[in-house]
Amino acid sequence: MFHEYKDIIENGDTVIVYLSHNSMAPITVTKGQVYNNKFGSFSHDQMIGLKYGSKLTTKEGRGFVYLLHPTPALWTQVVPHRTQILYLPDISFVSAHLDLRPGKVMIESGTGSGSFSHSIARTIAPTGHLYTFEYHELRAETARKEFKDHKLSDIITVEHRDVIANGFGRFNVADAVFLDLPAPWEAVAAAKDALRKDTIGRICCFSPCIEQVQRTALALDENGFSDIRMYECLAKDYEVRKVPCPNIEEAIGGLKADFKPIKNDKKRKLDSTTDNGDNNTESCNINVTKPVDLVRGHTSYLTFAILAPEQESNAMLE
Repeated sequence: MFHEYKDIIENGDTVIVYLSHNSMAPITVTKGQVYNNKFGSFSHDQMIGLKYGSKLTTKEGRGFVYLLHPTPALWTQVVPHRTQILYLPDISFVSAHLDLRPGKVMIESGTGSGSFSHSIARTIAPTGHLYTFEYHELRAETARKEFKDHKLSDIITVEHRDVIANGFGRFNVADAVFLDLPAPWEAVAAAKDALRKDTIGRICCFSPCIEQVQRTALALDENGFSDIRMYECLAKDYEVRKVPCPNIEEAIGGLKADFKPIKNDKKRKLDSTTDNGDNNTESCNINVTKPVDLVRGHTSYLTFAILAPEQESNAMLE
């Protein structure tokens, strides 16, 4: 369901119940069950047969919700947090730099809450495959069940394994490797073994501390990786509001500008005010933007590198 779309809600489907952009909840539609929130009760039986995106109102008429089709982007916002997760700015950046697309084979460690795993699965579907490793047994089992419920078992293989101690157990199969570990430098050698040797292999390490980045970069260099680069993604929000033209100076911090009144035109419907019944001039409203004062804080650094094909490496040595 997370990489294929359908129109009608059926029994057993995962649905994202949307109240507002910062208030959503995932449910599994089950006959006879009821979903409760601050607006009242919503029967699952009423949801079955509706189209995704439908608006559902409580019997009392106190409020409503929207029933949305699950997507990896929405799941990232509602996933139960068993660990720290990746969010969309990092997910999109990593996916692009690892050159993920349908048919790719990828290795991920660790699985964590499965936020990134869902996005990877959609990107590499329908012919690609994700091998994801988690050293915590309960988290691995929980993620395996979620992937099965979300119809992703054919694309994702979950394994409970300590990759630092035991490696990935797979050799020359992956197009890309993603490491979200406390000590990613200790898994770089295993990642090299897992990457294909007949094409360019790509790796990304997700680390919150710059000291981790330094040790990882050294390990990557020692194991023959090249083009080692580190990035940090920060998202900046902008406030948008409508102001009258004469007050634009205040809205943009005192910048001076000349404003000319707009001539009255019956064909143009503008939000306007007239002065003393004078219909010859009108004042327009315009949209202005302003960046918020606080930018969302740091999550982690992203360290990328590539592994050249063996034939190309041998030719360079000769």
